[in-house]
Amino acid sequence: MATFISVPLKKSSEVELVKPLSKFVTATYPTGEDQAEYIRSVEELNKLRKSALGRPLDKHESSLEILLRYYDQLCAVEPKFPFSENQLCLTFTWKDAFDKGSLFGGSVKLALASLGYEKTCVLFNGAALASQIASEQNLDSDEGLKAAAKYYQLASGAFGHIKDTVLSALNREPTMDISPETVGTLSLIMLAQAQEVFFLKATSDKMKDAIIAKLANQAADFYSDAFKQCQYKENLPKEVLPVLAAKHCIMQANAELHQSILAKQKKHFGEEIARLQHASELVKTVASRYDEYVSVKDLSDKISRALTAAKKDNDFIYHDRVPEVKDLEHIGKAALVKATTITPPLSAKFTDLFEKMVPMAVQQSMSVYSQRKAETVNRLVGTMREATNLCNGVLASLNLPAALEDLSGDSIPQSIIEKAHAIVQQGGLQSIEQLIRDLPELLTRNREILDESLKMLDDEESTDSELRSKFIQRWNRNPSGDLYKPLRAEGGNFRSVLDKAVQADQVVRERYNAHCEMIALLCKPEAELTAAIPSANPAKTLQGSEVVSVLRSQLSQLEVVKREREVLETEIKGVTFDMSSSFLTALAQDGAINEEALSMSQLDQSYGSYSQRVQASLRSQEELLGNVQASHQEFSSLKQSNSEANDREEVLKKLASAHDSYIEITSNLREGTKFYNDLTEILLKFQNKCSDIVFARKTERDELLKDLQQSIAREPSAPSFSVPAYQTNPTPTATLPTPAPRTVFQPQQPQAKAQPPERPPPPAFTPQAASAPGNPPSNQPQPVNPPPMAPPSQAQGPPYPTYQGYPGYAYQMPMGYNPYAAYSQYNMPPTMQPNMQPYVPYQQAPAPGQGGYPGGPSTQQHPYTYQQQPQQPPPQPYYPQQ
Repeated sequence: MATFISVPLKKSSEVELVKPLSKFVTATYPTGEDQAEYIRSVEELNKLRKSALGRPLDKHESSLEILLRYYDQLCAVEPKFPFSENQLCLTFTWKDAFDKGSLFGGSVKLALASLGYEKTCVLFNGAALASQIASEQNLDSDEGLKAAAKYYQLASGAFGHIKDTVLSALNREPTMDISPETVGTLSLIMLAQAQEVFFLKATSDKMKDAIIAKLANQAADFYSDAFKQCQYKENLPKEVLPVLAAKHCIMQANAELHQSILAKQKKHFGEEIARLQHASELVKTVASRYDEYVSVKDLSDKISRALTAAKKDNDFIYHDRVPEVKDLEHIGKAALVKATTITPPLSAKFTDLFEKMVPMAVQQSMSVYSQRKAETVNRLVGTMREATNLCNGVLASLNLPAALEDLSGDSIPQSIIEKAHAIVQQGGLQSIEQLIRDLPELLTRNREILDESLKMLDDEESTDSELRSKFIQRWNRNPSGDLYKPLRAEGGNFRSVLDKAVQADQVVRERYNAHCEMIALLCKPEAELTAAIPSANPAKTLQGSEVVSVLRSQLSQLEVVKREREVLETEIKGVTFDMSSSFLTALAQDGAINEEALSMSQLDQSYGSYSQRVQASLRSQEELLGNVQASHQEFSSLKQSNSEANDREEVLKKLASAHDSYIEITSNLREGTKFYNDLTEILLKFQNKCSDIVFARKTERDELLKDLQQSIAREPSAPSFSVPAYQTNPTPTATLPTPAPRTVFQPQQPQAKAQPPERPPPPAFTPQAASAPGNPPSNQPQPVNPPPMAPPSQAQGPPYPTYQGYPGYAYQMPMGYNPYAAYSQYNMPPTMQPNMQPYVPYQQAPAPGQGGYPGGPSTQQHPYTYQQQPQQPPPQPYYPQQ
């Protein structure tokens, strides 16, 4: 049975998931059942990763189920956590599955802070394990054939998905095993093997020979495509290339065998013999060149028996003409396989551990919506508060309502007494002074947190810059300065906010200093307050005046307006609406969220009526204040004017203004205290974010330094040098090529005993094989103008496996194998292999006046001479970079 190719698994380093993810959950979600459930889910995710990647996996469906379940969970969790280098920074380290890394090859190991990289590598392992499970199936049973075809198609789809997504997922050069070229080749190989399994099933089911021939021909075509894509690549193990070439020949031979049976049934005995001869040549080539990898003894015996019987019958009975292979009708193709489409969830048992957690896009939209909502509420509430302060300021400047209550001229107005009691109940001077003393401490704490956070970034960036200047281009990762730009911008915003808060604190402090004396007077006992207010002549004659009644009515209306605003402010602050459902619906339907349109629509719907009520309240106040000012002017003209009355009224105005200022200053100071406390929590989260990314960068830096040390240790200490001319083969002066020598270097002997190197005898060839490009030329002299040569027929087997092309011409699959098996790269002595160039098949020199064949050797140089490959400086391996 033919050998099937399976892919080894990648190996991953352990990653700490619980601590950073739990920290994010704790910082993002409020304490409660949801937070505890999310933390438990984080622990389950960590266990799932250890089960999928932290232990050797059996070649069984249950192991594949664990891998696919972890891949599905990564796809589900990706939109719900901010995985990135400057937010939730988790570094995943994976090794090259084919272990090609060395000083002269690709990078053995790559570490990236990218969940897309983790997904890619996990899917690679899923495809690799599927190929291993398929290769372990019993292909003698129907169930085994079905399972093998299923897993090969799954592996093909997974490798193809990686090919299409790996560059966008990594945003940098991947390791060789997951490069687009490698996984593209693996996808074709898996698809070809799936097609071969269908061929085996059709054979075991004894289906019609026409169908079996088409299935085999399609499998040969798939193997041809895979071979052509990987023959010039060194990413895959060296045994892959000969297996693909052998498989192409075997499938083509099977197609010819079954098509010959169909020709016999149609009594086309000459076609039967031609196809069997072609099949015989193909399997003979496989047996001579690739017997180390694939056994074709049974198939060769079957074809030989059929060919012997066909020739015997034709020679003695039918005497049908045997056509050339190139003249035969093309065998059709039937592709019954298709790469499995990778659409999560791939696991039948998958359940999302974070099903209740909304995606990050929704979280971000909710955050922006909350800001828009807060701005709307603050705008409406701020507008009403500004109007109320304006009203209080106007009334205080008019000494209202104290002027209407102070008609006796010697007692304290009732409004002043009430304001004094209100200040005393709120703590008086002591409470406001304590709030003022607390602000600098809160400010200093916030500044220290911010400075410490930015200092961590500065220190890590300084270290990164020093190492970059030391190792130059070898320090192949994103500069810290570029990576920290978003964090520094965020830190700059915090510093700007603190500076504005300091200015606001200064304004509040200056206002307090301006009204401190009057506030202290309002805090004194009633007797001391009465003594501090100047007395004036009585104005009792105004008590029954119509102007006084109008003013009191207008002031009462203003109080009603202010009370309505307090109720309206409570209603505005109490409006709630869950936008998460709207955002989730938009994300599910459109794949994106138009946050601005959805938020503005909902805010207009929720606060449109409140905005109209606020504007109506402002218009009502403006009208009432105008009436109050007109009535007060009339009241002042009727009131007796003297210096004592003016002094008394001025003190009463200051007391009323001091009360209003006390209320506003206290409110401002409490808001400032809350602002600094809330900012402290935000800055602590910012500090944790900076600490996490600095720790991740430090871990990455240590691994990169370790890789650099190993790379430097592997570098050759001596400079490259040229091989002396006497150790290389001289350019022959003979016109005609001669066979290649058995060895490139011969042991040096004393000059007197120097002997020319022995050459092999010229190979024997038949006239039919003389035109094949893969056969060596004879030593007999060639005519100057050789006759034109017909294109090689399909009877020519590997190293040029053929496939059906245009009539009269056989397309050749380029291969790099020496037709002399004794001198091929796989049989040369180990000392010669590093310096060998891939063998270029000899092509006959063109006739005079004609250009050389494409890819043919120069007529001025011996076509069999092995050139010494110049030693190149070791390329820089890829190292982890962000």
